Amino acid sequence: MSSTFSPEPDETCQVVESFDLIGSKWRLAVLYELLDGEQRFNELKRETGTSSRTLSRVLDDLQDRSFVDRRVEEAAPVATYYTLTEKGEALAPVFDEIGDWADEWLDDAVATPEIETQ
Repeated sequence: MSSTFSPEPDETCQVVESFDLIGSKWRLAVLYELLDGEQRFNELKRETGTSSRTLSRVLDDLQDRSFVDRRVEEAAPVATYYTLTEKGEALAPVFDEIGDWADEWLDDAVATPEIETQ
């Protein structure tokens, strides 16, 4: 089988490094949910299905990596809001492409029978 795509070594490293930055299940889930706009902590918790502790760690990590901004509203009741930065918003086309790929190929992967081991 021949391939028309042969990434340069530096390009491959950049892809791997990019997945290291955003590639965890929970990071991807949070980034995806924030594509719809600003959300409160509990909204993100409900939408992603993660625990408070995990979500807190993920949000701190994404904020440290400049993908997410945090805004605290001090008026009673205190509320914390999260939104994507420009860097985070730049991932929207990536999610679109992955969605297109999943539409075409994911059902095939799910329908593929498991190989029996002896």
